[in-house]
Amino acid sequence: MSDEEIRRVLGLLYQEDTLRAFASLVLGDAGGLSPKVLHKLAGGGLAARDESGTWRATPERFRELLRARAEPAVELSAEERVLRTFLVEGRLTTLAMRRDKRLVVLRYIARVFEPGVRYPEKAVNVALRAFHDDYAALRRYLVDEELLSREDNVYWRSGGPVDM
Repeated sequence: MSDEEIRRVLGLLYQEDTLRAFASLVLGDAGGLSPKVLHKLAGGGLAARDESGTWRATPERFRELLRARAEPAVELSAEERVLRTFLVEGRLTTLAMRRDKRLVVLRYIARVFEPGVRYPEKAVNVALRAFHDDYAALRRYLVDEELLSREDNVYWRSGGPVDM
């Protein structure tokens, strides 16, 4: 389906005479419509004649155009679905979630911290506050799940995926 075909159909619906004619056909009232206008609609696939020669609207044309222009469905991974569910504009909507889903979210958050870099607790709190106001609970979850390690108020990344 070309952009030109879509523009043609939209152009027909933009013109007052063809829009009124299409509406009349949809309502089943083709009487008194100009043959010239009916042929314009037929040219855009919005009208057709049946076996008896009666004009009818073909609104299925819209479905055809939509299907032809629709983006192919992108299959999201289970992790991506979890992240889309619990992260809205980069912020966690809740910390109350099943452990398996929480692990997906925590692994994602752990990527904020560079492997091999040591962070003072204050820096960890600032980074985690960007995700959720209860940064202390988030920090505790990260440590409990061994994604961050802690010693003397210094934290470092100790688990989770590493971006290459």
